[in-house]
Amino acid sequence: MKHAILQWLPALMLLLAATAAYGQRITDASYRTVAYIKSDGTIQDASYRTVGYIKSNGSIQDGSYRTIGYLKSDGTIQDSSYRTVGHIKDDGTVQDSSYRTIGHVKKDGTVQDASYRTIGHARDIPLRWAAFFFFFSAN
Repeated sequence: MKHAILQWLPALMLLLAATAAYGQRITDASYRTVAYIKSDGTIQDASYRTVGYIKSNGSIQDGSYRTIGYLKSDGTIQDSSYRTVGHIKDDGTVQDSSYRTIGHVKKDGTVQDASYRTIGHARDIPLRWAAFFFFFSAN
């Protein structure tokens, strides 16, 4: 179940409101830009093509506005049929639907796989959004 865009609570929308025109950058391990999150909740790829939307109600939509998943306030990630596909803990631990650790997002925005190898960076991106992008989206 790798597909979607990130989503979380209204406080995150306030954070996004302060971003630049192209939004906050998400980069790979070599700091190459892979996506932007704009202040209005629009997700763009590195070529500025809209690939999805973050909604304040918890829904995650693709570029055609189809709901493809949900990120609940408790960190549970669900697909469009409301089946749990993963979990994001407050400490940045990312788990699959069976609660096996599949990665980590550190407070400084460093994103690591289950073996603690750096796979990307999401500085100034909400922890849950970063975890969702790297571990549950089709980025």
